[in-house]
Amino acid sequence: MSCSNRQPSVYRGFPKQYEIAYEQIYGHCYDSIAHAVVGLDIYSEGLELDKNHRMKGTGYNLCITDIFVPDSLLEEGEYHSIKPSDIHIQPSAYTFLPGRDFEGTPHGMYLLYVEEGQLQSIQLLDSGKFVYRNDSLLFTLYYKNAYGGRATYSPIFYGSLIPWLKQ
Repeated sequence: MSCSNRQPSVYRGFPKQYEIAYEQIYGHCYDSIAHAVVGLDIYSEGLELDKNHRMKGTGYNLCITDIFVPDSLLEEGEYHSIKPSDIHIQPSAYTFLPGRDFEGTPHGMYLLYVEEGQLQSIQLLDSGKFVYRNDSLLFTLYYKNAYGGRATYSPIFYGSLIPWLKQ
């Protein structure tokens, strides 16, 4: 195999830029937390949602499920992940949950690789930050790589967030 000209059918490197971004609006969904909650659901080229909100195509889906905001929508500014040791402390505005495995389900911040609408892999992102401006998101995210070391992932998104009210 090492001498053949075969190439993988799909490039599996993490994308540097995302094409579509949804802002999931949860509002004041936690009784014990004073801040409203939003999420980001961001798609790379080749992956999108159909009319039933199911993923179709091949690409990456970057998810941040719990972002704590002062009001009800993502506001311009710099957001930082909460330290794992501080998860049980009241979160402040402009923070979000780090990625973690919650009973076999990813939660907080994670990256899904989807191929032809089927989930192929999940990468938890354990810490990081992002800057939101009117027309862009700039990320610096960290994760444990396959060798047990830490790696950095710094993608971008340019465009408007599409509001999506979560029921």
